[in-house]
Amino acid sequence: MPSDDRPARPADVDEICLGLPQVELGTSWGDVPTYLVGGRGFVLFRKPHSSALDPATGEPYDDLLVVVTPGPGEKAALVEDPRLPFFTIDHFARTNAVLVQQSRLGEISRRELAEVITDAWAARAPKRLVREHLGADDG
Repeated sequence: MPSDDRPARPADVDEICLGLPQVELGTSWGDVPTYLVGGRGFVLFRKPHSSALDPATGEPYDDLLVVVTPGPGEKAALVEDPRLPFFTIDHFARTNAVLVQQSRLGEISRRELAEVITDAWAARAPKRLVREHLGADDG
């Protein structure tokens, strides 16, 4: 589908997440908007925090998404590819999650964003649901 090749935009996050089975927009970490599957978060909107500062301004990022990855290899692949806008910070060193600024989503296609979000969903969804939706056991 040609529209999947267009640059991703912040509104795509909601559309992609809510298009996956059994997803709801709830909260985690108190009141942080989080997309959940089976009560487990896979994409969340991170509040500005001193642990993630924009190197250009020194100010906390105000548009970060946290996206779960299936494991350390997938996390490294996203963070280490200079073509991609994903990164990590010390605060997330022991987690299988990456950060991305919503303002930089246009650096990847909607299709690429959908793949990353679907992988995040599959990492947190019940295995049976993943098999039913994706047709394979990812774990």
